Amino acid sequence: MGMYTISDTMHINAPIDRCFLLSTSIDLVALSINMKPFSGKTTGLVEANDQLIWQGWKFGMPQIHESLITRYDRPNFFQDTQGRGRFKRFHHDHSFAEIGGHTLLHDKIRFTLPFGFLGDLVAKHILVPYISDLLHRRLQHLKRVAESEEWRTFLPEDVK
Repeated sequence: MGMYTISDTMHINAPIDRCFLLSTSIDLVALSINMKPFSGKTTGLVEANDQLIWQGWKFGMPQIHESLITRYDRPNFFQDTQGRGRFKRFHHDHSFAEIGGHTLLHDKIRFTLPFGFLGDLVAKHILVPYISDLLHRRLQHLKRVAESEEWRTFLPEDVK
């Protein structure tokens, strides 16, 4: 059974704290992954130890994914880990670095699937390409929002 790793990096012309907080915005994430939170924390910004349960449709099947915020170090890093869902293991690391007033965002997803050889086939041929594309589109969306005035619709007034 293989562990699969997908990562992507995006340079964002916006302050690190804004980028970090936008990455924790439940409403912004829901728009970019096409799933809705229905239990646990369902709106606002996630913080340490928060739990969210997402629901949606992927590959013609209903999906439920429980996300637990297992590490949180604003504005540098946070991690969400699957509590329950279709994956055997799932960790999503969000790392932020400030470079001259801009932000370098690096996301890394590590996962395994159940079902041995069959799970590996599904992961390699279906999920890795799908998650890679989804992650890239999510980071592009985050960049667009962070670099425009749209970020103000997702964050509190006191954020720069």
